Amino acid sequence: MTIAKMNKRTSFSQVNPSLLLAVGAVTISFSGVWVTLAQVSSTTSAFYRVFFGSMFLFIIVLRTRESFTESRAQIPLATFCGLLFALDLFCWHHSINLVGPGLATLLGNFQVFILAGIGVFILKERYSKQLIVALPLAIIGLFFIVGLEWPRMGAPYRLGVYYGLATALFYSSYILSLKKLYSTHCGIIMVMLMVSLATAFFLGAWILITGDSFRIPGITSLLSLASLGLLSQCFGWLLIAVSLPKTNTTSAGLILLLQPSLSFIWDVLFFNRPTGLLNWLGVMLTLVAIYLGLSARKDQG
Repeated sequence: MTIAKMNKRTSFSQVNPSLLLAVGAVTISFSGVWVTLAQVSSTTSAFYRVFFGSMFLFIIVLRTRESFTESRAQIPLATFCGLLFALDLFCWHHSINLVGPGLATLLGNFQVFILAGIGVFILKERYSKQLIVALPLAIIGLFFIVGLEWPRMGAPYRLGVYYGLATALFYSSYILSLKKLYSTHCGIIMVMLMVSLATAFFLGAWILITGDSFRIPGITSLLSLASLGLLSQCFGWLLIAVSLPKTNTTSAGLILLLQPSLSFIWDVLFFNRPTGLLNWLGVMLTLVAIYLGLSARKDQG
């Protein structure tokens, strides 16, 4: 089933795609908040994100009647995507718990520079002036956020920064494999379901191997994990997947900045992240760099 066919079966097709993209970005910006409020281990929160997300996606698949038979041949590729996404979530959720959702999300969005590097050095795409400006801006911005206090930061905080950068690496690999999976013309929701199930399998296996716990400690934790699955894994990404191809490059780049921007703001508002003037300057420079990277990649794609 193509994207166009799926859109016919949803009311999303009647709504302004830029609005849908904005709602999706805002929805996903709360991911780090749900992870922090869940009060479970990083791997456990990542598992329940895709586990609950799979349940909600399965219900949608039943309603839209997307065919599993047509998608069955793509199970190996979906499984590989799930492995990469499991590594991405593993690193990102660890980073959230160590440095907070704001910085972890900013670091994860550095994937745009990794994708740009792959495009230029491996795929031999031509690079733009935007990329030449974006990379040093991102480095300067990151320095203003964490570099000035790096000597005084403890080992856990530094580890969280490394986890965040590893998130960018695994996320960029996941995006490339997911793009290949989408090109097979499977239904969008079926693709999301298969990848979510594969991701849940790998994260669940890791929990069993390491002796971690599947236990959900209370109602607040359950509601947070359910929100993570429904809003982040299912609803938010579905809106972005449906609307992104219909949104022009400039608008999409600006709208997608809502996610890292709001994630940082939620961190400051909800969890009292200490942030000075230079830190805010670093955030602004980093966001500008991410936007330039997004625009450059989309212009070449």
